[in-house]
Amino acid sequence: MQLEKSLAVNEHFQLQFEEAQECFVLLYPEGMVQLNQSAGEIMNLCDGKNSCLDIAKLLEEKFNMPDLKKDVEAFLLEAMERKWVVYGN
Repeated sequence: MQLEKSLAVNEHFQLQFEEAQECFVLLYPEGMVQLNQSAGEIMNLCDGKNSCLDIAKLLEEKFNMPDLKKDVEAFLLEAMERKWVVYGN
């Protein structure tokens, strides 16, 4: 994974927060993926501007937790394999 390249939610998916389920979900034509809190927080920062390193830093600050880079990178690699996330411009 290119840690310094910006990441974005794939245009074939729509990320939104579902109040009824109290979580983020990824919508796509064939269905929906319910994300756990960690995955939702990471996906929500995939705005085409933030890189993996940026996302890890933002979450470390938000939750006052050090060393999240490996966990964020592992999730984003899985998200890229599932085509949920793509490199931004």
